[in-house]
Amino acid sequence: MAHPSGTDEATGLDAEALMVAVARGDQQAFAALYDVVSPGVHGVARAVLRDPDHAAEVTQEVMLEVWRTAARYDRSLGTVRTWVLTLAHRRAVDRVRSVQAQRDRDQRVLDGEQHTPFDVVSEEVEDTMERRRVRGCLGTLTETQRDAVVLAYYGGRTYREVAEELGAALPTVKSRIRDGLLRLRDCLGVAA
Repeated sequence: MAHPSGTDEATGLDAEALMVAVARGDQQAFAALYDVVSPGVHGVARAVLRDPDHAAEVTQEVMLEVWRTAARYDRSLGTVRTWVLTLAHRRAVDRVRSVQAQRDRDQRVLDGEQHTPFDVVSEEVEDTMERRRVRGCLGTLTETQRDAVVLAYYGGRTYREVAEELGAALPTVKSRIRDGLLRLRDCLGVAA
């Protein structure tokens, strides 16, 4: 039976001891810690985001951060559970802000496009040149990244649909798309 303090009486594992072991790179300790804290992380992410896919992504990101930064944990500032759930809450709030900022940017673009006259010929030439650049940059991606990006952005499929079509796990597809988009951004010289 797990206790809120982070102690698991059945196995005698203590979240504090697990965190010390994780900080030393102990993968088994991380697996045990993951089992103890990830449900809470997902719960916090789900409560803030209200989207199961975003919550799953945030959970994955937070647990990766715990693995990478376990040595930074300071027991004098609170329990492991408190530290990890604070990371989860901050990451989820950051995601909400990021999504809202993207929506605001998209809306500004849409609002601006409705009132801006443009030269059809020059617009077509620019579009053609841009398509060539994008095609050239798509050629620099790995096959798995290219397939995932093309299905998502040219095929209009969701992450879940791409995962089903490619027969890959959802987090794997999300990573492929993210990595592919980062490589495209670099290839196209787009500022982050």
